[in-house]
Amino acid sequence: GVVGGVARCSGLVVRRLTYCPRFITSERISPISCFCCSIAAIWAASRPSCLTPPSSYSDPPWLPSAEQRPRALRGAAEGGSAWCHAVRERWRNQARTGPVIDMPVPSSFNDVPQDAQMRDFIGWVWYEREVWVPMRWLQDQSTRIVLRVGSAHYYSVVWVNGVLVTEHEGGHLPFEAEVGAVIRKDAGIPCRITIAVNNTLSLNTLPPGTIQYMTDHSKYPPGYFVQNINFDFFNYAGIHRSVLLYTTPEAYIDDITVQTTFLDSTGIVNYSVAVVGSGRPTVKVALVGKDGRCVATANGTTGILKVAEVNLWWPYLMHDNPGYLYSMEVQLTAESGDKDSYALPVGVRTVNVTESKFLINNKPFYFHGVNKHEDSDIRGKGFDWPLIVKDFNLLKWMGANSFRTSHYPYAEEILDMADRLGIVVIDECPGVGIKDIRSFDPISLDHHLVVMEELVRRDKNHPSVVMWSVANEPAAEMPPAGPYFKQLISHTKSLDSRPVTFITDSNYSRDQGAPYVDVICVNSYFSWYHDPGHLEVISIQLHSQFDDWYRKYQKPIIQSEYGADAVPGLHSDPPTMFTEEYQKTVLQNYHKVFDQKRKEFVVGELIWNFADFMTAQVLLCWELLLPGLIQVHQSLVVEDEENEVQCICADADDAEVLQDEVEDVGQVK
Repeated sequence: GVVGGVARCSGLVVRRLTYCPRFITSERISPISCFCCSIAAIWAASRPSCLTPPSSYSDPPWLPSAEQRPRALRGAAEGGSAWCHAVRERWRNQARTGPVIDMPVPSSFNDVPQDAQMRDFIGWVWYEREVWVPMRWLQDQSTRIVLRVGSAHYYSVVWVNGVLVTEHEGGHLPFEAEVGAVIRKDAGIPCRITIAVNNTLSLNTLPPGTIQYMTDHSKYPPGYFVQNINFDFFNYAGIHRSVLLYTTPEAYIDDITVQTTFLDSTGIVNYSVAVVGSGRPTVKVALVGKDGRCVATANGTTGILKVAEVNLWWPYLMHDNPGYLYSMEVQLTAESGDKDSYALPVGVRTVNVTESKFLINNKPFYFHGVNKHEDSDIRGKGFDWPLIVKDFNLLKWMGANSFRTSHYPYAEEILDMADRLGIVVIDECPGVGIKDIRSFDPISLDHHLVVMEELVRRDKNHPSVVMWSVANEPAAEMPPAGPYFKQLISHTKSLDSRPVTFITDSNYSRDQGAPYVDVICVNSYFSWYHDPGHLEVISIQLHSQFDDWYRKYQKPIIQSEYGADAVPGLHSDPPTMFTEEYQKTVLQNYHKVFDQKRKEFVVGELIWNFADFMTAQVLLCWELLLPGLIQVHQSLVVEDEENEVQCICADADDAEVLQDEVEDVGQVK
């Protein structure tokens, strides 16, 4: 049920590797995958459908639990492959209402048809698929049947057998609805799942955007409009992650929260289990090591697990056994006799921030990594296992220990793999492009708070996630930004103990949100967007940037973006912009400053970008942005005069260098 393919990369051609299957138990339903799509007029003589949330939005029934991914004893059926897909304002029971096309799920719809208008379509699209539900699910009235959508961009409305079951605002995060009662009314016929998705962005969405109507009918047809955005990546749309039907008993484990620490060689896991459907549940918890040995047990919905001679979760290259995970196995028995179980991977580690250090397990950690995008040929932002596995292999090959989920939450499976490999993650919400003062209003803030609740609830138990990012390059110098980010960051801190930041490109003396973050994350492109072509100014400007920020705030600093675009195969000596030599020289000049400032208060460098990615077509920007270390289609890396490959680290296989203390990691670029 997973659509495979080739990843979009810059720097070298990547063949995507092994398919890692999702663990599914019980019967499989025919994959909920091939949706049909009917092509109506791509632009219409009417305004795009309104994105105003339904009246029930203030109390959303779709808020997903962090632990509602089907595991262990729970029955599940995954909806990959092709669905019926249509572009219309109103469309139900799609295959009977007009022409439809097959549309793979998960995938963005934009690049699948051979149609430029479909690629750039803004508005409602409709997905539909019929599946047979196992009869035992229908006959057992005590079995909950849940429909879960991993991600759909941007606003979604879901029907089952023509009955509205849920709505959700926002891409990148999961939502679900209990659908057993609806399906059982029509037992004996296929279950018809219909999902309408609208990718229109407004001033109050995350990310925000505006609709601009072209009223000059001598130049544009009636009703013509364009979607304006303030971010530099393509606004891919569709159902981007798996659609699942899964089951639980009436009494079930709804959520698990773990917080970990250690004292000397003893690990401490504080846990809380939320149970629904049982007033007096019996809960047993066991912590199991990689060798299958039980190392700690406890009873009750809350408790503490103590692990003697604990194996801590360490980042890649910081320890010879990175990414160590225990399995926390939770068993529920309700007074009714219902049983449920859930196995949660747990990494025991701590995260702390001082005035000049970022500490993991009380040791200084240096973010030596990249920014990424979920972006690949044809699939757009669609989930793709081969792409994910290859990207992690490339990260390790480059000697990277971290990445930021720029500029939205990535798939849960990506975080699962980061947990296992010890790759550190800055987890970012979709708060990119907040440039208009109207996007700081109470409506936007309320939605932003909900998004952070959903994000924290989903990702709070991943040891790889060490910091939350609430925004990227907002207009932080505007007066409303101060109270906006004060409340947003305070609310996020009330949900979880991790450090909180946002990524800024504002002036250090005028940034209204910086006082509230734990770590200063700053983006700058000296000799590229600033003083383009002048490599000689990088050192002085970068030194001044770091000194100014630290003098004012006395907080550790991460260079959260830096870099330059390059056209593969374009060369010049002396270096000129867009050549491979210019990109290489920009990076070398930045690295010289990083190697000095990391001895003081700089705690990380994240290059922009790991791989080339798609953008909208505009005159001043390539349709395909080329700042990546990894190139899209060709096997090509920058070489120096001695034909030595230029990577983040010169020799990622040299364990003696790369597994030294963290302060030594990254000295070689």
